[in-house]
Amino acid sequence: MSGGFPSAPDGSFPVADGAFPADKSSSAAGSSPAAGGGVALGGGTADGRAADGGAATDGGGAAACPPDEHALAAALEREGYFADEGLRTAVHLALRLDRPLLLEGEPGVGKTEVAAVLSRVVGRELIRLQCFEGLDAGQALYEWDYPKQLLHVRVAESRGQEVGDLYREEFLLRRPLLRALESDRGAVLLIDEIDRADSEFEAFLLEFLGDFQITVPELGTIRARTPPIVVLTSNRTRELHDALKRRCLYHWIAFPEVDRERAILRAAVPGLEETAAEGLVRAVQRVRGLPLLKRPGIAESVEWARGAVTLAEGGSPWPVALRRALGLLIKDEEDTRLLAGHAEELFGDV
Repeated sequence: MSGGFPSAPDGSFPVADGAFPADKSSSAAGSSPAAGGGVALGGGTADGRAADGGAATDGGGAAACPPDEHALAAALEREGYFADEGLRTAVHLALRLDRPLLLEGEPGVGKTEVAAVLSRVVGRELIRLQCFEGLDAGQALYEWDYPKQLLHVRVAESRGQEVGDLYREEFLLRRPLLRALESDRGAVLLIDEIDRADSEFEAFLLEFLGDFQITVPELGTIRARTPPIVVLTSNRTRELHDALKRRCLYHWIAFPEVDRERAILRAAVPGLEETAAEGLVRAVQRVRGLPLLKRPGIAESVEWARGAVTLAEGGSPWPVALRRALGLLIKDEEDTRLLAGHAEELFGDV
Protein backbone atom coordinates (compact mmCIF):
# COMPACT_ATOMS: atom_id res chain seq x y z
CA MET A 1 0.00 0.00 0.00
CA SER A 2 1.45 3.37 -0.98
CA GLY A 3 0.51 7.01 -0.48
CA GLY A 4 -1.67 8.33 2.34
CA PHE A 5 -3.93 6.34 4.59
CA PRO A 6 -7.60 6.01 3.70
CA SER A 7 -10.04 8.32 5.45
CA ALA A 8 -11.63 6.77 8.49
CA PRO A 9 -15.30 5.94 7.88
CA ASP A 10 -17.81 7.32 10.38
CA GLY A 11 -18.38 4.93 13.23
CA SER A 12 -15.53 2.64 12.24
CA PHE A 13 -13.84 2.95 15.62
CA PRO A 14 -14.71 -0.18 17.59
CA VAL A 15 -16.86 0.33 20.67
CA ALA A 16 -16.99 -2.43 23.27
CA ASP A 17 -20.10 -3.03 25.36
CA GLY A 18 -21.64 0.25 24.34
CA ALA A 19 -18.81 2.31 25.82
CA PHE A 20 -15.77 4.06 24.43
CA PRO A 21 -12.53 2.04 24.73
CA ALA A 22 -11.71 0.41 28.04
CA ASP A 23 -9.91 2.59 30.56
CA LYS A 24 -6.14 2.44 30.46
CA SER A 25 -4.03 3.52 33.40
CA SER A 26 -1.65 6.36 32.60
CA SER A 27 0.22 9.00 34.51
CA ALA A 28 -0.76 12.65 34.34
CA ALA A 29 1.13 14.65 31.76
CA GLY A 30 2.95 17.44 33.49
CA SER A 31 1.51 16.50 36.84
CA SER A 32 4.26 18.22 38.82
CA PRO A 33 2.62 21.52 39.77
CA ALA A 34 4.29 24.83 39.20
CA ALA A 35 5.18 26.76 42.30
CA GLY A 36 2.35 29.04 43.20
CA GLY A 37 1.87 29.74 46.88
CA GLY A 38 0.71 26.28 47.93
CA VAL A 39 2.72 23.28 49.04
CA ALA A 40 2.82 19.99 47.12
CA LEU A 41 0.68 17.35 48.76
CA GLY A 42 1.09 13.70 49.65
CA GLY A 43 -0.43 11.04 47.44
CA GLY A 44 -3.48 8.88 47.95
CA THR A 45 -3.59 5.34 49.23
CA ALA A 46 -3.60 2.19 47.14
CA ASP A 47 -7.32 1.53 47.66
CA GLY A 48 -8.32 4.91 46.26
CA ARG A 49 -8.61 6.86 49.50
CA ALA A 50 -6.95 10.25 49.53
CA ALA A 51 -4.22 10.63 52.11
CA ASP A 52 -4.51 12.96 55.11
CA GLY A 53 -8.25 13.24 55.27
CA GLY A 54 -9.01 13.71 51.59
CA ALA A 55 -12.21 12.43 50.03
CA ALA A 56 -12.36 8.70 49.35
CA THR A 57 -13.54 6.88 46.28
CA ASP A 58 -16.24 4.25 46.55
CA GLY A 59 -13.83 1.36 45.98
CA GLY A 60 -15.47 0.41 42.69
CA GLY A 61 -13.87 3.07 40.57
CA ALA A 62 -16.40 5.93 40.71
CA ALA A 63 -15.44 9.04 42.64
CA ALA A 64 -17.27 9.61 45.90
CA CYS A 65 -19.14 12.77 46.79
CA PRO A 66 -16.76 15.73 47.20
CA PRO A 67 -16.07 17.02 50.72
CA ASP A 68 -18.43 19.61 52.20
CA GLU A 69 -17.37 23.24 52.47
CA HIS A 70 -15.86 23.02 55.96
CA ALA A 71 -14.04 19.75 55.25
CA LEU A 72 -12.69 21.19 52.00
CA ALA A 73 -11.37 24.30 53.75
CA ALA A 74 -9.70 22.19 56.42
CA ALA A 75 -8.14 19.86 53.84
CA LEU A 76 -6.70 22.77 51.86
CA GLU A 77 -5.12 24.34 54.93
CA ARG A 78 -3.87 21.00 56.21
CA GLU A 79 -2.02 20.56 52.95
CA GLY A 80 -0.49 24.04 53.05
CA TYR A 81 -2.77 25.89 50.61
CA PHE A 82 -4.16 28.94 52.41
CA ALA A 83 -7.12 30.01 50.28
CA ASP A 84 -9.28 32.98 51.22
CA GLU A 85 -13.04 32.65 51.66
CA GLY A 86 -13.81 33.64 48.08
CA LEU A 87 -11.59 30.96 46.56
CA ARG A 88 -12.80 28.31 49.00
CA THR A 89 -16.39 29.11 48.03
CA ALA A 90 -15.59 28.99 44.31
CA VAL A 91 -13.88 25.59 44.62
CA HIS A 92 -16.70 24.21 46.76
CA LEU A 93 -19.39 25.29 44.26
CA ALA A 94 -17.40 24.01 41.28
CA LEU A 95 -17.18 20.57 42.91
CA ARG A 96 -20.81 20.46 43.97
CA LEU A 97 -22.29 21.79 40.72
CA ASP A 98 -19.91 19.99 38.31
CA ARG A 99 -18.89 23.30 36.77
CA PRO A 100 -15.48 24.10 35.28
CA LEU A 101 -13.58 26.59 37.43
CA LEU A 102 -11.91 29.49 35.62
CA LEU A 103 -9.19 31.15 37.69
CA GLU A 104 -7.61 34.44 36.68
CA GLY A 105 -5.03 36.53 38.50
CA GLU A 106 -1.48 37.78 38.41
CA PRO A 107 1.20 35.17 37.61
CA GLY A 108 2.40 33.32 40.69
CA VAL A 109 -0.66 33.71 42.94
CA GLY A 110 -1.44 29.97 43.10
CA LYS A 111 -3.84 29.32 40.21
CA THR A 112 -2.10 26.22 38.90
CA GLU A 113 -1.58 24.87 42.40
CA VAL A 114 -5.34 24.77 42.99
CA ALA A 115 -5.67 21.87 40.55
CA ALA A 116 -2.71 20.01 42.07
CA VAL A 117 -4.16 20.38 45.57
CA LEU A 118 -7.64 19.31 44.47
CA SER A 119 -6.33 16.16 42.80
CA ARG A 120 -4.93 15.01 46.15
CA VAL A 121 -7.84 16.16 48.29
CA VAL A 122 -10.46 14.29 46.22
CA GLY A 123 -8.19 11.37 45.30
CA ARG A 124 -8.22 11.78 41.51
CA GLU A 125 -5.53 11.72 38.85
CA LEU A 126 -4.20 15.11 37.75
CA ILE A 127 -4.08 15.55 33.97
CA ARG A 128 -2.51 18.75 32.65
CA LEU A 129 -3.00 20.42 29.29
CA GLN A 130 -0.47 23.23 28.86
CA CYS A 131 -1.80 25.75 26.36
CA PHE A 132 0.31 27.61 23.81
CA GLU A 133 -0.16 29.54 20.60
CA GLY A 134 -1.10 27.17 17.79
CA LEU A 135 -2.48 24.42 20.06
CA ASP A 136 -5.04 22.44 18.08
CA ALA A 137 -7.70 19.82 18.76
CA GLY A 138 -5.42 16.94 17.74
CA GLN A 139 -2.79 17.86 20.30
CA ALA A 140 -5.40 18.30 23.03
CA LEU A 141 -7.80 15.42 22.27
CA TYR A 142 -6.21 12.58 20.28
CA GLU A 143 -3.96 11.77 17.35
CA TRP A 144 -3.51 8.67 15.22
CA ASP A 145 -0.15 6.94 15.54
CA TYR A 146 0.81 7.14 11.86
CA PRO A 147 4.23 5.44 12.22
CA LYS A 148 2.55 2.48 13.95
CA GLN A 149 -0.16 2.38 11.27
CA LEU A 150 2.47 2.39 8.52
CA LEU A 151 4.41 -0.40 10.21
CA HIS A 152 1.19 -2.42 10.50
CA VAL A 153 0.53 -1.94 6.77
CA ARG A 154 4.03 -3.05 5.80
CA VAL A 155 3.95 -6.11 8.05
CA ALA A 156 0.54 -7.13 6.71
CA GLU A 157 1.64 -6.72 3.10
CA SER A 158 4.85 -8.68 3.69
CA ARG A 159 2.80 -11.57 5.10
CA GLY A 160 0.12 -11.37 2.46
CA GLN A 161 -2.52 -10.51 5.07
CA GLU A 162 -5.42 -8.08 5.03
CA VAL A 163 -4.46 -4.66 6.33
CA GLY A 164 -7.75 -4.29 8.17
CA ASP A 165 -9.04 -1.22 9.96
CA LEU A 166 -6.30 1.34 10.60
CA TYR A 167 -8.52 3.45 12.87
CA ARG A 168 -8.93 1.24 15.89
CA GLU A 169 -7.93 1.62 19.52
CA GLU A 170 -4.41 0.24 19.24
CA PHE A 171 -3.45 3.07 16.87
CA LEU A 172 -4.91 5.85 19.01
CA LEU A 173 -2.71 8.30 20.93
CA ARG A 174 -4.76 9.71 23.77
CA ARG A 175 -4.20 13.34 24.64
CA PRO A 176 -5.31 15.10 27.87
CA LEU A 177 -8.95 15.85 26.99
CA LEU A 178 -9.69 12.29 25.86
CA ARG A 179 -7.91 10.82 28.87
CA ALA A 180 -10.05 12.97 31.17
CA LEU A 181 -13.25 11.81 29.44
CA GLU A 182 -12.23 8.14 29.57
CA SER A 183 -11.31 8.07 33.25
CA ASP A 184 -13.69 5.77 35.17
CA ARG A 185 -12.89 7.38 38.51
CA GLY A 186 -12.85 10.88 37.08
CA ALA A 187 -9.83 13.14 36.84
CA VAL A 188 -8.80 16.65 37.73
CA LEU A 189 -8.11 18.29 34.37
CA LEU A 190 -5.91 21.39 34.45
CA ILE A 191 -6.18 23.52 31.30
CA ASP A 192 -3.29 25.82 32.09
CA GLU A 193 -2.89 29.32 30.64
CA ILE A 194 -5.88 29.13 28.30
CA ASP A 195 -5.20 32.75 27.30
CA ARG A 196 -2.07 31.58 25.46
CA ALA A 197 -4.14 29.42 23.08
CA ASP A 198 -5.89 30.81 20.01
CA SER A 199 -9.55 31.82 19.98
CA GLU A 200 -10.27 28.86 17.66
CA PHE A 201 -9.18 26.48 20.41
CA GLU A 202 -11.49 28.24 22.85
CA ALA A 203 -14.38 27.55 20.45
CA PHE A 204 -13.36 23.90 20.26
CA LEU A 205 -13.53 23.66 24.06
CA LEU A 206 -17.11 24.91 24.37
CA GLU A 207 -18.77 21.52 23.90
CA PHE A 208 -16.33 19.90 26.31
CA LEU A 209 -16.86 22.51 29.02
CA GLY A 210 -20.63 22.67 28.59
CA ASP A 211 -21.49 18.96 28.43
CA PHE A 212 -18.26 17.09 29.24
CA GLN A 213 -18.33 15.51 25.81
CA ILE A 214 -16.53 15.85 22.48
CA THR A 215 -17.76 15.08 18.97
CA VAL A 216 -15.10 14.00 16.48
CA PRO A 217 -15.57 12.63 12.95
CA GLU A 218 -13.81 9.29 13.38
CA LEU A 219 -15.23 8.44 16.79
CA GLY A 220 -18.62 10.08 17.06
CA THR A 221 -19.66 11.67 20.37
CA ILE A 222 -17.56 10.71 23.37
CA ARG A 223 -19.12 11.43 26.76
CA ALA A 224 -17.41 11.48 30.12
CA ARG A 225 -17.78 8.30 32.16
CA THR A 226 -17.37 10.43 35.30
CA PRO A 227 -17.44 14.22 34.86
CA PRO A 228 -13.90 15.54 35.36
CA ILE A 229 -13.09 18.38 37.73
CA VAL A 230 -11.88 21.04 35.30
CA VAL A 231 -9.69 23.96 36.34
CA LEU A 232 -8.76 26.58 33.73
CA THR A 233 -6.17 29.26 34.46
CA SER A 234 -5.52 32.55 32.70
CA ASN A 235 -2.99 35.35 33.20
CA ARG A 236 -5.13 37.70 31.07
CA THR A 237 -2.60 38.17 28.28
CA ARG A 238 -5.75 38.46 26.18
CA GLU A 239 -9.46 38.65 26.92
CA LEU A 240 -11.33 35.33 26.90
CA HIS A 241 -14.59 34.97 25.01
CA ASP A 242 -17.90 35.33 26.83
CA ALA A 243 -19.04 31.92 25.56
CA LEU A 244 -16.22 30.22 27.43
CA LYS A 245 -16.77 32.28 30.59
CA ARG A 246 -20.50 31.43 30.62
CA ARG A 247 -19.69 27.76 30.92
CA CYS A 248 -17.43 28.28 33.93
CA LEU A 249 -17.56 29.41 37.51
CA TYR A 250 -15.21 32.41 37.63
CA HIS A 251 -12.86 33.59 40.37
CA TRP A 252 -10.10 36.18 40.45
CA ILE A 253 -7.19 35.29 42.76
CA ALA A 254 -5.71 38.46 44.20
CA PHE A 255 -2.41 38.92 45.98
CA PRO A 256 -2.77 37.68 49.57
CA GLU A 257 -3.14 39.96 52.54
CA VAL A 258 -0.31 40.13 55.08
CA ASP A 259 -1.49 37.45 57.52
CA ARG A 260 -2.23 34.89 54.81
CA GLU A 261 1.07 35.44 53.02
CA ARG A 262 2.94 35.09 56.32
CA ALA A 263 1.15 31.77 56.94
CA ILE A 264 2.10 30.60 53.44
CA LEU A 265 5.75 31.44 54.00
CA ARG A 266 5.86 29.68 57.38
CA ALA A 267 4.42 26.55 55.81
CA ALA A 268 6.56 26.63 52.66
CA VAL A 269 9.95 27.72 54.01
CA PRO A 270 11.38 25.57 56.83
CA GLY A 271 13.77 27.50 59.05
CA LEU A 272 12.14 30.89 58.46
CA GLU A 273 11.82 32.59 61.82
CA GLU A 274 8.66 34.51 62.75
CA THR A 275 10.33 37.91 62.84
CA ALA A 276 12.04 37.24 59.51
CA ALA A 277 8.73 36.18 57.96
CA GLU A 278 7.04 39.37 59.17
CA GLY A 279 9.83 41.56 57.78
CA LEU A 280 9.89 39.75 54.47
CA VAL A 281 6.13 40.05 54.02
CA ARG A 282 6.27 43.77 54.79
CA ALA A 283 8.99 44.17 52.18
CA VAL A 284 7.03 42.20 49.55
CA GLN A 285 3.90 44.25 50.19
CA ARG A 286 5.90 47.45 49.71
CA VAL A 287 7.52 46.13 46.52
CA ARG A 288 4.08 45.34 45.06
CA GLY A 289 3.06 48.94 45.74
CA LEU A 290 5.72 50.25 43.33
CA PRO A 291 4.95 50.83 39.61
CA LEU A 292 6.68 47.63 38.49
CA LEU A 293 6.37 46.00 35.09
CA LYS A 294 5.79 42.67 36.86
CA ARG A 295 4.74 42.56 40.47
CA PRO A 296 6.05 39.50 42.33
CA GLY A 297 3.53 36.78 43.20
CA ILE A 298 3.41 34.29 46.03
CA ALA A 299 5.72 31.93 44.14
CA GLU A 300 8.39 34.63 43.97
CA SER A 301 8.05 35.60 47.64
CA VAL A 302 8.43 31.93 48.65
CA GLU A 303 11.55 31.54 46.52
CA TRP A 304 12.94 34.82 47.84
CA ALA A 305 12.44 33.61 51.40
CA ARG A 306 14.15 30.29 50.63
CA GLY A 307 17.10 32.06 49.04
CA ALA A 308 17.46 34.54 51.89
CA VAL A 309 17.30 31.76 54.48
CA THR A 310 20.04 29.89 52.60
CA LEU A 311 22.28 32.98 52.56
CA ALA A 312 21.53 33.80 56.20
CA GLU A 313 22.50 30.28 57.22
CA GLY A 314 25.77 30.89 55.39
CA GLY A 315 26.52 33.94 57.49
CA SER A 316 24.90 36.91 55.74
CA PRO A 317 22.94 39.26 58.01
CA TRP A 318 19.23 39.07 57.26
CA PRO A 319 18.80 42.44 55.47
CA VAL A 320 21.89 41.76 53.39
CA ALA A 321 20.64 38.26 52.58
CA LEU A 322 17.34 39.69 51.32
CA ARG A 323 19.08 42.15 49.01
CA ARG A 324 21.47 39.53 47.68
CA ALA A 325 18.56 37.20 46.87
CA LEU A 326 16.49 39.82 45.01
CA GLY A 327 16.97 37.95 41.73
CA LEU A 328 14.47 35.41 43.06
CA LEU A 329 11.85 38.13 43.61
CA ILE A 330 12.34 40.51 40.69
CA LYS A 331 12.76 39.19 37.14
CA ASP A 332 13.08 42.39 35.07
CA GLU A 333 16.03 44.76 34.61
CA GLU A 334 13.93 47.94 34.78
CA ASP A 335 12.20 46.73 37.93
CA THR A 336 15.60 45.92 39.47
CA ARG A 337 16.81 49.48 38.83
CA LEU A 338 13.59 50.88 40.28
CA LEU A 339 14.02 48.83 43.46
CA ALA A 340 17.63 49.97 43.80
CA GLY A 341 16.37 53.53 44.15
CA HIS A 342 13.96 52.54 46.92
CA ALA A 343 16.18 50.07 48.79
CA GLU A 344 16.30 52.01 52.04
CA GLU A 345 12.55 52.45 52.36
CA LEU A 346 11.91 48.85 51.30
CA PHE A 347 14.48 47.06 53.43
CA GLY A 348 15.58 49.56 56.05
CA ASP A 349 13.53 48.06 58.89
CA VAL A 350 13.60 44.42 57.75
